[in-house]
Amino acid sequence: MHPDTTPSAAAMTDDQASAEAARIIADAYRPAPAVPTSYRDTSPLPAHGDTPPVTQPGVPPMSQRAVDASRLMLTAGLATVPPGLIAIGVLIASRQADPTVIGMICAAPAAVAVPVLALARLFHRVAEAAPDEHHHHYTGPVRQEHTTTHTRAVFARTHNDHR
Repeated sequence: MHPDTTPSAAAMTDDQASAEAARIIADAYRPAPAVPTSYRDTSPLPAHGDTPPVTQPGVPPMSQRAVDASRLMLTAGLATVPPGLIAIGVLIASRQADPTVIGMICAAPAAVAVPVLALARLFHRVAEAAPDEHHHHYTGPVRQEHTTTHTRAVFARTHNDHR
């Protein structure tokens, strides 16, 4: 057993503090106990068994070169996010975000861009061709208004359609 090391309520004198410091230093340099406190089994593990391998949490073991390369790729990829968000914001704010402009900005290969643009135009035309169908059932007098407002300025264009 170790002696009680809880601090007492009374303050220690200089002699008591020196003795306590010497005791703590001596305890720190005391040799290790003769009885081991842990054991490592060094016998080889079987090459295969009944239980499949389990994925361990964390980053898989890689060489330092691979770690550096993956970090470089991650930071380079993250560096493209702010300009992309700015470009999206400009396109949305200028109301010019249509599939053709997006296809040119992204510089998609023609094999992918052409069918995507063709499908986008087809869906846009189908959406325009399909009439809006509204069913209203009223009991009593009804007044319906249809108002369209256009506002144009140097940097703004507004089209309000109230039905």
